[in-house]
Amino acid sequence: MITLVIEAATYAGSVALVNGTRLLGERSVAMRGRDSEALMPAVAEVLAEASVPLPQLERIVCGAGPGSFTSLRIAGGIAKGLAFAAGLPLVPVSSLALLVASHEPLAPGRYLAAIDALRGEHYVAGFDVASQGEVTSVDPVTLVPSPALEEYASRSGAELMVAGATSGGAVAPQARAAVRLTKLIAATAPADLAAWEPAYGRLAEAQVKWEAAHGRPLANA
Repeated sequence: MITLVIEAATYAGSVALVNGTRLLGERSVAMRGRDSEALMPAVAEVLAEASVPLPQLERIVCGAGPGSFTSLRIAGGIAKGLAFAAGLPLVPVSSLALLVASHEPLAPGRYLAAIDALRGEHYVAGFDVASQGEVTSVDPVTLVPSPALEEYASRSGAELMVAGATSGGAVAPQARAAVRLTKLIAATAPADLAAWEPAYGRLAEAQVKWEAAHGRPLANA
């Protein structure tokens, strides 16, 4: 199945075109520190280089977070827009699962994936990796104080994998890692395009500050 995968739970975004477990093309882009948005041009480049026009895709997979509010919002908006335009199913997949699947080499075992949630905490979730490299979810997403990550992983009997780690683990969840999540993706129902949003985890810092200053939710402004 020809699938376009978009992932941007951190400040490192990526796009991949896959057919089953075969990678057809990919791009990685920075999600901040730029004068212009780079994720959509990366999508266009990947499709063009593989000579796969949008109508030939069979589905779109989008990293669903949790993670960076702004990055996820961009990725989710692109994924929904393309799915609407081409009449394609959009399948959300955990960015924490993509983080585990991005690790090279990926040995069988239990892993605790972690992405920075700011305010001294990380989003974490547990996953098992089979001998064939397939990743499955075993523990739901929760918030853990950042200094307690190693102890939490040890109690879980899991190897800790932190996005952005300078040694060990994966630097960031990568779109190409969807080839190791085929069973998880196949078991996930397509999203309702009219209602779906990524699992941001937390509101953007700017929105939090606005609501604190005005004493009411931004939606009611």
